[in-house]
Amino acid sequence: METGPLTKVKAETAAQLCAPFKLSEEAEPLLTETATPAAFLASLLEKKLYPDALKLLAHGLPKREAAWWACLCARDNLPETPKPKELAALEAAEAWVFKPSDEKRREALAKAEAANLAGSPSALAAAAAGWSGGSLAPAGADAVPPGDNMTPAAVFSAVMMAAFQGDPAGQAARFEGMIGQGIDIANGGTGRPKG
Repeated sequence: METGPLTKVKAETAAQLCAPFKLSEEAEPLLTETATPAAFLASLLEKKLYPDALKLLAHGLPKREAAWWACLCARDNLPETPKPKELAALEAAEAWVFKPSDEKRREALAKAEAANLAGSPSALAAAAAGWSGGSLAPAGADAVPPGDNMTPAAVFSAVMMAAFQGDPAGQAARFEGMIGQGIDIANGGTGRPKG
């Protein structure tokens, strides 16, 4: 799978990008001090270290793009009859991505909490949007900014959970498809690569 230059990823080296999270034992030896994010991602994909590749993309993408990726993965893996609260959470996350505002961010976070915050890819996508900035405190209270890694953690969890849904025989293909979407977004695309 081609990674392209990952133009939306601002870290100069993969080591900088990976500093906030733990890599798997298999991935650690592949990380060099000078490897670019694109080169490291290519190494991870060559070894089929999909969770590490997901973490790299979730931390490398800007928060809005990362939340969009989580939304795509959640929507593509919705059950035939989604739970209303999960669908509402996903729609709130998408609304924030399309037109970011503090009001929409707070709405996404409220919908994520109503849908059991970590109970589904949709709720996690909404949490990713809700934790993207602003304050976690109620409106009018002293600001409590979210931690820098909260959105990437929610995105990673949303995509991982979506990848594990469905037939286990198709899991590798789901991982590759989702990573392809993340790569497309990282290169300025919509997450719907052609071909």
